Amino acid sequence: MPTVEELYRNYGILADATEQVGQHKDAYQVILDGVKGGTKEKRLAAQFIPKFFKHFPELADSAINAQLDLCEDEDVSIRRQAIKELPQFATGENLPRVADILTQLLQTDDSAEFNLVNNALLSIFKMDAKGTLGGLFSQILQGEDIVRERAIKFLSTKLKTLPDEVLTKEVEELILTESKKVLEDVTGEEFVLFMKILSGLKSLQTVSGRQQLVELVAEQADLEQTFNPSDPDCVDRLLQCTRQAVPLFSKNVHSTRFVTYFCEQVLPNLSSLTTPVEGLDIQLEVLKLLAEMSSFCGDMEKLETNLRKLFDKLLEYMPLPPEEAENGENAGNEEPKLQFSYVECLLYSFHQLGRKLPDFLTAKLNAEKLKDFKIRLQYFARGLQVYIRQLRLALQGKTGEALKT
Repeated sequence: MPTVEELYRNYGILADATEQVGQHKDAYQVILDGVKGGTKEKRLAAQFIPKFFKHFPELADSAINAQLDLCEDEDVSIRRQAIKELPQFATGENLPRVADILTQLLQTDDSAEFNLVNNALLSIFKMDAKGTLGGLFSQILQGEDIVRERAIKFLSTKLKTLPDEVLTKEVEELILTESKKVLEDVTGEEFVLFMKILSGLKSLQTVSGRQQLVELVAEQADLEQTFNPSDPDCVDRLLQCTRQAVPLFSKNVHSTRFVTYFCEQVLPNLSSLTTPVEGLDIQLEVLKLLAEMSSFCGDMEKLETNLRKLFDKLLEYMPLPPEEAENGENAGNEEPKLQFSYVECLLYSFHQLGRKLPDFLTAKLNAEKLKDFKIRLQYFARGLQVYIRQLRLALQGKTGEALKT
């Protein structure tokens, strides 16, 4: 194996050869053999191998493998030097391989090394975005869990920093195509990151682009399947997906499919929902999402049926007054246990959908229903006054820190 002096001597031969450098294959081979030496020899090899790499295409595999050995060396300073130089190997057909190697190196626990890998990936991204994406997605689809996780995070944080000339329409189409493959089998956290990646792409900012994303989310949410309220994973998946869909809805991108599913499948099972998230008021979470979506609901096939389900659920949280309260006795002493947030969400959703069927409560056929609803509303309003009085009493005389509790 070559000594430090021999490495310098052969480096000199190659450096002095200028345009005839490719004729000195033996000198380059000596430098490649430097990876078998000690710490000093390896460090020099890490710098010299990439410098002359492009002049020896017939030794390309040997050179990349030699540099890769240095990237996995026990000595952290050698690894860092080797990683820093890796982008110099990213030429032509070698680039996807270098991208693949760099993606695998994201698993390092050394922070300085990790930053070098990130910077190297970004630099080859600017050379050839498609080739780099090939390496990244190859590892996301087939790599180890830690590599997959970090490659996804790399895409979610770094893509938005790349200039427009790098993220062309073609590149964005490739990202969408490859992301769809990954989305066939993802965790909830991964799904959220991919939605962040995709919703940041310029080509998906249009109405048709957002519609595409909504369809992706609907597929992920499994809206074709019967909802299972007792399966925490099923409930969690629906909530995760719906949260990703809500920001995409607009007057041109409708939430109808989601709202219909919530009315038909989720509302009737509201009280039996289970969740893996500790401390989450799952019922309120569902009702808040429904309220947010209801503003963007388009034409619905079973509008009256779904409106009735929504209305019936609203009535569950708006009790009729007790007999004595209805007769005016002890009305002031009555302390109803009311779910204000639930009612607020349901009432808002009911208004949004009810606008599309204005005679739902006013038709002669529904006169009794309207009368019953008014009584419940009045009783609810009286209960609200009780809560307001209690709150004012509780806050009386409290200032500063006491108010924060």
